[in-house]
Amino acid sequence: MLLNAMPRGSRLAVWGDPIAHSKSPALHAAAYRALNLDWEYGRRQVDAARFTDALQSLDRSWRGLSLTMPLKEAAFRAASVHDRHAAMTGAVNTLLLGDEPRGYNTDVGGIVDALAENGVRDVGTVRLLGGGATAASALVAASDLGARRADVRARRPERARPVVELGAELGVHVDVHPFDAAAAPVDLTVATLPSGTVLDPTISAPLAEHGGVLFDAAYAPWPSALAASWSGAPTISGLGMLLHQAVRQIRIFRDGDPSQPLDDEDAVIAAMRAALDA
Repeated sequence: MLLNAMPRGSRLAVWGDPIAHSKSPALHAAAYRALNLDWEYGRRQVDAARFTDALQSLDRSWRGLSLTMPLKEAAFRAASVHDRHAAMTGAVNTLLLGDEPRGYNTDVGGIVDALAENGVRDVGTVRLLGGGATAASALVAASDLGARRADVRARRPERARPVVELGAELGVHVDVHPFDAAAAPVDLTVATLPSGTVLDPTISAPLAEHGGVLFDAAYAPWPSALAASWSGAPTISGLGMLLHQAVRQIRIFRDGDPSQPLDDEDAVIAAMRAALDA
């Protein structure tokens, strides 16, 4: 167990901008009820410019934070200690607060778990649509599943350089192309594009034809425009990632360890799925 130097309280929240759409409060509330934890979990709209001041305003009643766009890089800088996945990606979506805040990236494990529950446990080649923080997490997840080649599609290929450098560290050969480049067959496509993105059919059609299984980090609306265009292979929404990264967050908030299962974790996950369905 990783112990924090500062006694932790019972207040938690998800921060981001925008944030009104977040399902995290419902997920966490369901889990805390199942675990008989008297914890409060809310949401707050915080942009990158206000993040540092907002973080410094928190008192000892605060236990931790979940971070979404555009705060994952700022949260990384705020953490004194990083887990392996956070250190690799430069992104933190979970802060365990204390005198030395600990930063974690549970998106990687969330992607792996979501793929596994849909039967995807071995990947040789992957295509990533987008080159930001979620793409970096997806690359680490694909590497953990065995991928050794990755094709990254980015509107501004030069901004995907951190993903290329990460691939070199992981032993994954990464090529970066514009969206309209020719598409070779891959085992898995991971879309990390903003929710509601619609690609021109001249781009989406060849990606779908040669894209293998589609994992789309977006989940509202579902099917996404990209998933609706997919043919001949399964499509997986980002709800599974949302659920499983939250499970790992709750492990951290309770025990300081994302790998330590919760008490009766199957029942906790069932309660969280019911909250998503509601």
